[in-house]
Amino acid sequence: MGIRRVGVVGLGTMGAGIAQVCVQAGFETVGREISDDLTERGRSTIELYLGRAVEKERLTASERDDALARLSLTTDLAELARCDLVIEAIVEDLAAKRELFRELDRIVSHEAILATNTSALSVAAIAAGTSRPERVVGLHFFNPAPVLALVEVVRTEATDPAVHDAAYEFALQLGKEPIRCSDTPGFVVNRILIPLLNDCVRVLDEASVTPEDLDKAMLHGTRWPIGPCALIDLIGVDVHVHASEALHDALGEPRMAPPPRLIEMAAAGRLGRKTGQGFYTYSD
Repeated sequence: MGIRRVGVVGLGTMGAGIAQVCVQAGFETVGREISDDLTERGRSTIELYLGRAVEKERLTASERDDALARLSLTTDLAELARCDLVIEAIVEDLAAKRELFRELDRIVSHEAILATNTSALSVAAIAAGTSRPERVVGLHFFNPAPVLALVEVVRTEATDPAVHDAAYEFALQLGKEPIRCSDTPGFVVNRILIPLLNDCVRVLDEASVTPEDLDKAMLHGTRWPIGPCALIDLIGVDVHVHASEALHDALGEPRMAPPPRLIEMAAAGRLGRKTGQGFYTYSD
C-alpha cells in the first residue's frame, strides 16, 4: 500500500504546514483551496517558510527549489483523483468535513486513504460521510507542522489495520514521531492538554497572576518549554475554544469547558499570534 502522491485539502496554517512537510519529504503533493486568492496565500506561506529554512541553513536553495517543484495547487477537487492519500485540513466543523469526505469518496480511487487532521472531532463521525470507513484514519499533526514532530495516527473501529499501518509508515517517512491511538475524544494530547490549559487560564483570575508570571511559573517551576498563555496564543484562542467545547460536549467534564476569559478573547478577535494580539502582542 505505497503512498507516492498526497493531496492536502485546506491550505490555512495547518494545511500549508502539512503540505510543506510532504514536499520536503519527497512526496508529490497537490494542495487544494476554494479560491485562487487562498491558493496563492497557501503557496506564499510555504515559500516563506522554505525560504527561512534556507536562511537558517536547514535546507539548501536546491532542496527548496526541488520541494517547491513537487507542489501543485488547485481549486478543483477533481485534481486529487490520482492521490494515494488525501489529508483534510479544513475548518473544524463536522458537517463541512463529512461533505468533503463524501465528495472525495466519489473522486479518489478505492485504494486511496482518506485522512482527517481534526484535533477534537470524531474520526468515525467524519468517516460516516463515505462508503469506505475502513479506509479512513486520523492524521493529527501539531502546529506548526514543520516544527513539531508528533503525529497522532488515529484508528476507528472500522479502520482496516493495513490502512492504519500505512498511515503510520507515511508519518515516519515524513520524519515525524507518530503514535498509534484509538478514536476517543481528544485522542491523547488534547485529552490531557485542553483541561490543563483551561486550568491555567482560570488561575490567572483566581490567583491574580499576570500571563507573564504564569508563564514564568510553568517555565521555571515545571520546565515546560513554553508557557501556557504563549502556547494558547500559538495554537489560536479560537482553535482552543472550539476544541474545549467539542471535548466538553463529548465528555461533560467541567474542566473541559473553555473559561470565560478565552470566550471573551475569541469574541473580541484576540486570537493570538495569527491576529497579532492574544495574551501577548506580536509584531510579526
